[in-house]
Amino acid sequence: MRSGQQGFTYVVLLISVAVIGVGLAAKGIEWDRSAQRAKEADLLFVGHEFRRAIALYYYRSPGPAQEYPRSLEDLLEDRRYPGTQRYLRRIYPDPMTGRPEWGLVTAGGRIVGVHSLSDAQPIKTGNFASANAELAGKGSYRDWQFNFVPVMTPSSGRP
Repeated sequence: MRSGQQGFTYVVLLISVAVIGVGLAAKGIEWDRSAQRAKEADLLFVGHEFRRAIALYYYRSPGPAQEYPRSLEDLLEDRRYPGTQRYLRRIYPDPMTGRPEWGLVTAGGRIVGVHSLSDAQPIKTGNFASANAELAGKGSYRDWQFNFVPVMTPSSGRP
């Protein structure tokens, strides 16, 4: 009789380990999604910071011609002025890749925006703030482009 009880205990123990394993796997997936959502929020913040810095560089151009930066380092220190002008304190790392490299959106050899180098599929596909409305429905983080487009004023025809 005793050996039958030991077999039953062993089966119950195996089932318990399997249930705990399934529960931990489900929790791991939940933690992974939560971490990805946090990275997405960081990407939106950092993308906004780059867009804002490019706009400041553009609008604070000395002289009548406004220009975009040639490199991201120009946003760290604008050498067009005798004094120090900084639009970013540092080049933020891409939250999706963890590296400080960014995809650059250029026009005429100048930087108008940045994007992540990650091909991963985003969780967030809608309900973006109006500044990021163009990100809705994009298939990868590489498609999330944070571009600065100057606003044209009707009276002057200039941004």
